[in-house]
Amino acid sequence: MANRLTQIATRTGDDGTTGLGDGTRTRKDALRVQALGDVDELNSSLGVLLAEPLPEDVRELLVVIQHQLFNLGGELSIPGFALLKDDAVLRLDQALAQHNAALPRLAEFILPAGTRSAALAHVSRTVARRAERAVVALAAVEAVNEPPRQYLNRLSDLLFVLARVLNRANLDGLGGDDVYWNSERLKQQSTDG
Repeated sequence: MANRLTQIATRTGDDGTTGLGDGTRTRKDALRVQALGDVDELNSSLGVLLAEPLPEDVRELLVVIQHQLFNLGGELSIPGFALLKDDAVLRLDQALAQHNAALPRLAEFILPAGTRSAALAHVSRTVARRAERAVVALAAVEAVNEPPRQYLNRLSDLLFVLARVLNRANLDGLGGDDVYWNSERLKQQSTDG
């Protein structure tokens, strides 16, 4: 990767371009830069979630994920470079299986709500989906390795599951259950039944 930043305000981006990790410059609205920005926003969103009281195993997992997202950003910043490995995706699969096994099955859609930490996990989930869409858009026009797309897809699923876990953690005295959508279909079934 290129040299680490020693000066933040370089003014080199005043012309609407930015430097990639390989030293080339590209427009700030390029698909690659959009994907980088969405991954960066996702990492920052997880930083806000990490500022909340969390179960220690969830905290440790999120810290590892932040490091992997930094790897993903590094990979995106250098066309043709690979930093995110298959084992990072496998770790998300394992975390998904572990946390999902402890949750009750869903009978209805849930709202992105509940405790503050759960709501923040839902916000991060939506940012992960946007980052995934940006990487898919980039991959439609440039070569992108498989692990970044897979990682963002699994991560959004994991963040959904972690939101459910956090609603039950009761760390702030407000824990309980998921916030279920009041669907018209269920209302009608209960009226008919």
